[in-house]
Amino acid sequence: MPSSRLAKLAVPIIVVIVVVMMVVPLPAVLLDVLIASNIAVSLLVLLVSMQVSKPLEFAVFPTVVLVATIFRLALNVSSTRLVLRDGYAGKVIDAFGNIVIGGSLVIGLTIFAILVIIQLTVVTNGAARVAEVGARFTLDAMPGKQMAIDADLNSGLIDEDEARRRRKEVGAEADFYGAMDGGTKFVKGDAMAAVIITLVNLIGGFTIGMLQRGMSPSESITTYSLLSVGDGLVSQIPALLMSVATGVIVTRSTSEGDVGNDLVTQLSQHREALRVGGGALLGLCLIPGMPKVPFLIAGGTLLLASLRSPASPETGSELPAGAQAALPGGPGAGPEAPDPVTESLKVDPLELLLAPDLVDLVDPSRGGDLLDRVRALRRKTALDLGIVLPPVRTRDGATLAPGTYEIRVGGITAATGEAPPGHLLAIGDAPDSLPGRRTTEPVFGLPAVWVPVEHRPAAEIAGATIVERAAVVTTHLAETVRQHASRLLSLDDVRELVDVLKTERPTTVEELIPALLPLGAVQRVLQGLLDEQVSIRDLGRVLEGVGQRARTSTDPDALLEAARGSLGPALTAPYTRDGTLFAITLDAELEQEAAEAMRASEQGVVLAMDPVAASHMVRDLTTFVTQAENEGLTPVLLAAGPLRLPLRRLLRGSLPQLPVIGFSETAGVTSIETVGQVTRGHEFAARG
Repeated sequence: MPSSRLAKLAVPIIVVIVVVMMVVPLPAVLLDVLIASNIAVSLLVLLVSMQVSKPLEFAVFPTVVLVATIFRLALNVSSTRLVLRDGYAGKVIDAFGNIVIGGSLVIGLTIFAILVIIQLTVVTNGAARVAEVGARFTLDAMPGKQMAIDADLNSGLIDEDEARRRRKEVGAEADFYGAMDGGTKFVKGDAMAAVIITLVNLIGGFTIGMLQRGMSPSESITTYSLLSVGDGLVSQIPALLMSVATGVIVTRSTSEGDVGNDLVTQLSQHREALRVGGGALLGLCLIPGMPKVPFLIAGGTLLLASLRSPASPETGSELPAGAQAALPGGPGAGPEAPDPVTESLKVDPLELLLAPDLVDLVDPSRGGDLLDRVRALRRKTALDLGIVLPPVRTRDGATLAPGTYEIRVGGITAATGEAPPGHLLAIGDAPDSLPGRRTTEPVFGLPAVWVPVEHRPAAEIAGATIVERAAVVTTHLAETVRQHASRLLSLDDVRELVDVLKTERPTTVEELIPALLPLGAVQRVLQGLLDEQVSIRDLGRVLEGVGQRARTSTDPDALLEAARGSLGPALTAPYTRDGTLFAITLDAELEQEAAEAMRASEQGVVLAMDPVAASHMVRDLTTFVTQAENEGLTPVLLAAGPLRLPLRRLLRGSLPQLPVIGFSETAGVTSIETVGQVTRGHEFAARG
């Protein structure tokens, strides 16, 4: 039977079982199993009620209370029948009676009476009162909530579906509290019934024991009091658990989390209260005759908790206040500090973590200008790539090694480097002659030396290029941003760029978005351009090209190529010198082999070339690129139009800095000079 159908039949089956239990005598073994199941269900309901954040997450609770109460009363009927008929009602009832009575009938009856009083006068009455007040206020607030929903709908803040969902939630909340108001009456009645049933068992058992079984008065009262108390306890304990669950459920209206997290969070955030409480308990130890160990333990625990508690909910592990306030988008920028739990869930698009000894880089009082350089970098990125760089979250990296920093994109480490205090980075042709620690420049991979500041004159005399620590970090950050620009372009950023363009060129935007393409498809095209280091600053021209292509095809690869085609000379301009484009080409046979290896995939068209052949091609291209860069040239790879994008995807991991240009994209170039050609036999020919 499917699980959904079984769940549907669960409540009717339980009701049938309850009816059978009230009429048909049950064996003691089966009664033991049902009593254990009753306790398990009550405990489960209590635990679930403590985990929900709002009452509607456990909307079936009133029905559970009703079914559990009827089931518990049926158990009482079955156990009473066995107690009065056989003088034995199973091992569970016998065990509970022996444990509580413990050899003393007076103690057992007293404990049972205390449990009943606690449930009736404290838990059940309190839960009933809270449910009654909650139902009354919920019903009184319904018209206002409905009016607020209608106002939001009329103002356009929400749509019809959201308004319908909110109205349904308001109605469900009113129904829930109304049901809980009645459900608490079942709980209270169950507790009173348990007391009456226990008295009936005591009186009836005492009478039957003497008149029918020939027991002495003392033997009869001992036997049947043990069974009566045990029977009362196995009913009273689940009833008490259900009463506590009822109280927990109806008091969840002012909280957003579960009981455990709310309790720890709200108590531990008040450090002063913990200190005062701990000190007061320790002060009690000074009173003559007062036991010292218990209060020492309790007071010490509170003081220890105060040491582990944050000073305030706004406390964070960040840089000095001055550095944070100066950082764009940093903490303290708004009038209110964010909630610490919400803040911990937030992932910053771009982060710069500095080791504790590098804080001087962002401290203006110590000459640190890193924050000013970051602001300048944001402006430069907007001009070069056409995107607005998100605020760079600069903070203290307490776990970083001394003198190091870490750059994160989307919470993931994208680059690491070092900038030891008191040193400068010397880059030159012969750095081995300079004093200091050898290293590699993080962006271009050049050999360099971290020289002490006092050796700067010697490094300059040796012809080395001296770079300040802040400049090293900023340059590394700029290169990381360039490599991960597509990841930094969010859908919200695209919306802002499109909104700005719409004020100048409304027709271009309106004909494309959303008439032909959704905003997400436009984002994918722009990310594809940024992946290839193509600026999207001329966004209007890009959207025009994409719009023309989108009328016939919405294939992502086709849209990307159309966007590139619309940019024209802007694709080759960064790589030309004096009107000349320096290019690497593939011979005809190799191009034919690559064309035959083109395959469609979920990521677009890729080259499924032989791994050995692809490795040789990448090796030869790397050699050409190195030779050209040694001559001060920036080469590009020229390829036929259909091969351009698959080649770029093939080389993205091994040669990300090599631009791949289609022959049709060189229309504005006055001359092309070949710096090498990769052949099918993988014997490359450099220009002679």
